Amino acid sequence: MSVTKPPIPAPPPAPSAPQGTPATQVSLLEIFITFLIIGGISFGGGVVAYLRNALVVEKGWLDEEEFLTALEISQALPGLNATNMSVIVGDRLRGPVGAIVGFLGMTLPGGLLVFALGIFYVSNHGNPAMHAILAGIGAAAVGLLAAVTVQIGHKQLEHLREILLILITVVLVSFLHVSLVLVLLTVLPLALFIYRPGRGEVDEP
Repeated sequence: MSVTKPPIPAPPPAPSAPQGTPATQVSLLEIFITFLIIGGISFGGGVVAYLRNALVVEKGWLDEEEFLTALEISQALPGLNATNMSVIVGDRLRGPVGAIVGFLGMTLPGGLLVFALGIFYVSNHGNPAMHAILAGIGAAAVGLLAAVTVQIGHKQLEHLREILLILITVVLVSFLHVSLVLVLLTVLPLALFIYRPGRGEVDEP
């Protein structure tokens, strides 16, 4: 008389990595090359669009919320937003060494390009074609910045408090021409109070 063995239950599926978290450890070389490319092809305010496309869309190293948080931190710190972002993301992926590698990748192409263009501009600054090229680059940077603002801006327009903070900042900077340092000193404490830990949620109109 044969005895039928009960079926062995299948092991539970391995938990998937949360959105915005790389499934495997990112190599230092990949971090360096990614920021090297961003630093080499981005111009002016348009760098935010390149950062989002590379870090969120292509690599998946950050999700939208994490990207916004890193961007807000980088804007609040001294220095260039892109450079601060490379340090923040590099540190998140591979710790202090990753932060250094990301920083070098982001700044190397810009430093070399500025050095070369500085020499070229000194010898051609009176050329009308030079002014036309710079004007075109500036217009493209504004367009890229507007595009990424539309793509990620809706995350900050879900409640009345976010809209009020944005309006206060725009009025202080664009219309009253208040120093950015003073704007940060004014808006930052207000934002910290509004988003303080443990605050009760209030129904928004």
